[in-house]
Amino acid sequence: MSKPRVAVVFGGRNSEHAVSLMGAGSVLEAIDRSKYEVVPIGIAQDGRWVLAASDQRFAIESGELPVVDTSGAALALPAGGGPLVAYDPGSIPVELGAVDVVFPVMHGPFAEDGTIQGLLEMAGVRYVGSGVLASAVGMDKAHMKTVMAAAGLPVGRHVVVRDRDWRLDRERVLKEAEELGYPLFVKPARAGSSQGISKAHDRAQLEAAVEFARQHDPKVLIEEAIVGREIECAVLESPGDEPAAASLAGEVRVEGGQEFFDFEAKYYPDQMSLTVPADIPAETAEEVRAMAVRAFDALDCEGLSRVDFFYTPEGRLILNEINTMPGFTSLSVAPQLWAASGLSYPELVDRLIQLALAKSPGLR
Repeated sequence: MSKPRVAVVFGGRNSEHAVSLMGAGSVLEAIDRSKYEVVPIGIAQDGRWVLAASDQRFAIESGELPVVDTSGAALALPAGGGPLVAYDPGSIPVELGAVDVVFPVMHGPFAEDGTIQGLLEMAGVRYVGSGVLASAVGMDKAHMKTVMAAAGLPVGRHVVVRDRDWRLDRERVLKEAEELGYPLFVKPARAGSSQGISKAHDRAQLEAAVEFARQHDPKVLIEEAIVGREIECAVLESPGDEPAAASLAGEVRVEGGQEFFDFEAKYYPDQMSLTVPADIPAETAEEVRAMAVRAFDALDCEGLSRVDFFYTPEGRLILNEINTMPGFTSLSVAPQLWAASGLSYPELVDRLIQLALAKSPGLR
């Protein structure tokens, strides 16, 4: 029997392009080639799909972020899960064969937000991770908080700033935000990897922070600053009818004096430390795991998610956000949480592929 064919898709048209490549590089190294046939596919920043070049760079080198090399053959993914075709300029199209499952190691808008999931569902192709709705709601932090609150999970106070509100009624928006009390965190509603986030201590900084966030997304979220430790938990879909499983809880600490967990802290060496298990009371750790699974189920997530909490000095847990496709290098938080829980990175990659292969294309 032929081996299942896995297309690992990475890149994309957003500011998390490089983060996607870093994760895809780890996935491509971890996939068992004796068990799967692998097709690496990059989506360039201009939207072109290409078969990854043999010398595609996936890591940060000399401080330079990786990008999709567009010298590879251009691709078309036909409907119905048919043959994937490579169109190499000046040559006859080469059929690459049927793709059994797509592993979209992608983050942010036009990727993790349900966009690529919808495309793959229309094409009748199985894929790793959450479906269209869970991906879209998880990406939009404003809607995510609404769903989590409706599910009885505690979320921080916040103000949603839509494009029209900011253009036509800025003073009202600023006053409403200031009622939360300074300092405030300002972030794009639909971005990840800590892109576009600022901390504001006064009115001038708040306006500047909103303008900065709007460079990434016209919809912005202003949140109260919550004093607390950052506790994270990964959730993994279980095979069959078993409930989703939660990893050990871990604590993230930012090194080097940054005020918050920014892009550099996440993806540059020596900027972040992770302690697993987190040094918190046993009953609190169990509450973190239970709440993480509740959040996973509230969004109808599939595959893997990472759920982030604040643990306040008063002993309260406040849900910050859920990531339906969290950072996925072997050193990223979610894979490290699972490694500490007894599931190695290659085993995690294999589990996600097997979960996707077991699903039927179409509505879940």
